[in-house]
Amino acid sequence: MQLTDTHTHLFLPEFDSDRAEMIQRTLDKGVTKCFLPNIEVSTIASLLKTCDEFPNVCFPMMGLHPCSVDAAYEQQLTEIKAQFGKRKFYAVGEIGIDLYHDVTFAEEQKKAFRIQVEWAKEMNLPVVIHCRNSFNEVMEIVTDMLDEHLKGIFHCFTGTIEEAQKVMKLKSFKMGIGGVVTYKKSTLPEVLASIPLSYLVLETDSPYLTPVPYRGKRNESSYIYYVANKLSEIYRLPIEKIAEITTQNAQEVFGAF
Repeated sequence: MQLTDTHTHLFLPEFDSDRAEMIQRTLDKGVTKCFLPNIEVSTIASLLKTCDEFPNVCFPMMGLHPCSVDAAYEQQLTEIKAQFGKRKFYAVGEIGIDLYHDVTFAEEQKKAFRIQVEWAKEMNLPVVIHCRNSFNEVMEIVTDMLDEHLKGIFHCFTGTIEEAQKVMKLKSFKMGIGGVVTYKKSTLPEVLASIPLSYLVLETDSPYLTPVPYRGKRNESSYIYYVANKLSEIYRLPIEKIAEITTQNAQEVFGAF
């Protein structure tokens, strides 16, 4: 069984004390590939170091997270854009709009998002989109910029059936499903019941959004097994089939790996 974690922050300090052991647990659970989204300029070094230390497991993305957008976002974007000339990245991410905690730089977030979507189109790379309390704003920009080169993932999808249908209409985007689907009060299982599995990829967003039965503890990529197991229940398919289809879907986004 080959599982793929399409979104995990294994380079963060939460893993500094046991990163190698954690990655071994991940491999032992059948998770063979992990895609790591950048956050901001200050996280680039640790992101690349982790990918260099585990080159057959960890694959880097490069981008500016919307929560790291501030008045000086253009300077950060200049430094981040320069990284693409230095090595291979598998996506522009994590990028997007977050209007949950703070809307001070909402307009700057939108501008930074558009700029990075344009990079992705120019470089023929997928985008990995962070979308929190901002589905309409994100969809407006994606729809406006959509062409044959734009594809990617709506990371941490927890939306409604109507929102899922809008993502599916784009045709070139998947929805990232993580630990939230295992939560007792989550409405995501009911939403997923009407979404073809071909539109889904698996993710953990480690160290955040830990699935049941480890909710409340640090998340790690090995726990994607529990996300896959929940989808096995929802779709009434063996977990091996869930792993196979969602890994194929990840390959559609990121290319062969």
